[in-house]
Amino acid sequence: MKVPVPRALSKPQKPAEQGNGAGPAVKEAPADLVGWLDERTGGSSFLTGMLFRKVPKGTNWLYTLGSATLFAFTVQAVTGVFLAMFYTPSPTQAYSSITHLTNDVFLGEFVRGMHKWGASVMIILIFLHMARTFILGAYKYPRELNWVIGVTLLILTMIMGFTGYLLPFDQRSFWATTVGNNINGTGPFIGPYLADFLYGGPEFGATTLSRFYSIHMLLVPGLIIALIGAHLFLVVKLGTTAPPWLEPKRSRAIIKEEEL
Repeated sequence: MKVPVPRALSKPQKPAEQGNGAGPAVKEAPADLVGWLDERTGGSSFLTGMLFRKVPKGTNWLYTLGSATLFAFTVQAVTGVFLAMFYTPSPTQAYSSITHLTNDVFLGEFVRGMHKWGASVMIILIFLHMARTFILGAYKYPRELNWVIGVTLLILTMIMGFTGYLLPFDQRSFWATTVGNNINGTGPFIGPYLADFLYGGPEFGATTLSRFYSIHMLLVPGLIIALIGAHLFLVVKLGTTAPPWLEPKRSRAIIKEEEL
């Protein structure tokens, strides 16, 4: 007598054997890379809030100044990495490496021009963005922390411009940095210590250039990226403010409660 084998213990069928006889069985589709990443990172919730958040009425092109500033910083980061591949932070070789980059490297002059003028564009955009935020009152409760982060980003952007101006190490950048650092030395309390720290010694030397280069390439960009992340998180969490002249009118019930 043949004992029937339970289905759960029987040998699993191959994909080709699972068809109904009408044709070859359908093979399993490859795993979706985006779904695979989202399942392990949970990034879709942030992107959904970032890209599909509600925008109040009355917004215009002035509200794109923050995104324009972020784009300008991205251009600065990409072109800066390219320039760092050919730059030599040495008092005797810095200027010659810049000359070689400008005259001999393919598209070197174009990329250097984008980085040079992009720095000025980024500073102008961040000033306009903060002016719009201040004039429209977007710095008020509950967005005070985002305003403080924005002010910090402005200061770091100015530091980026100051430290990057020395890197070509020509006569103009040398004396401009000397004057700027002397101005820093006149500041109260920490001014003299800050000037000595930037010089890296009692006078302008090789340590000064390497210190400016490390601050410009490593320290300040890392802080800017971290603060931009926090800034965008608060923008998504708190939303966009409507212009003050388009604030929704309070209902009569709320007005009566305030009067009581």
